[in-house]
Amino acid sequence: MSVSVALPQHRTAVSAPAFVQRLSRLGGLDAPVAGPALSERLGQWIDWNRAVALSRALDASPAPGVATAAGDEEAACARVKASLRTAITRTDKLETFASDAFAPFQRHILDLQRAMQAGTGQLRGRLRDALAAGSPDQVRLAEIDGVMEMTLSPREQTLLTATPTLLVQHFERLKQAHADTSDDAWLARFRHDLQDILLAELDLRFHPLDALLAALRTSHDSGTP
Repeated sequence: MSVSVALPQHRTAVSAPAFVQRLSRLGGLDAPVAGPALSERLGQWIDWNRAVALSRALDASPAPGVATAAGDEEAACARVKASLRTAITRTDKLETFASDAFAPFQRHILDLQRAMQAGTGQLRGRLRDALAAGSPDQVRLAEIDGVMEMTLSPREQTLLTATPTLLVQHFERLKQAHADTSDDAWLARFRHDLQDILLAELDLRFHPLDALLAALRTSHDSGTP
């Protein structure tokens, strides 16, 4: 059973995220400029049980918590993101993969995706714990984020599984286009495109973390107890 979510209907056209734009270019597709309103999408995605949980999180009046410093959480996020970015941009491993098969590249992509999922998942839980120890508004935000993660994560994972598929198609197109030459410049281009896509995916995975960090930071800067 699905429910409608009452949100404002007014919206403006929003460009697709950089990750979606890059995937679309690899697949030779036009990136969507704007999709259905957020309320329409949530009405389709949120089942009855999660709608109830979301309603409770929105309506609840949590007891005041204690102030939570944002500095430690921000530093932890920066460390994880820097580590993942370094792993993505390393060229030594990529340069050992030959041009005759995509399989090593696919294993590399899946390993990095798993690392991103594990790293950002742990951080998101940590940030929610930090918010849950903060002000009433922060407690409510932590509860809402937990519900939204359960609701939207399957959609996100469906999108992210397209990465290896579109990259193998890109690999084969480049390889075929240079089949009659001995020039391997196309392989360097592919490595660059692979890293570019994964960096865009990393940014996408950090969007909810950045929002939770902003909530912690705002409260800290304003001196909210």
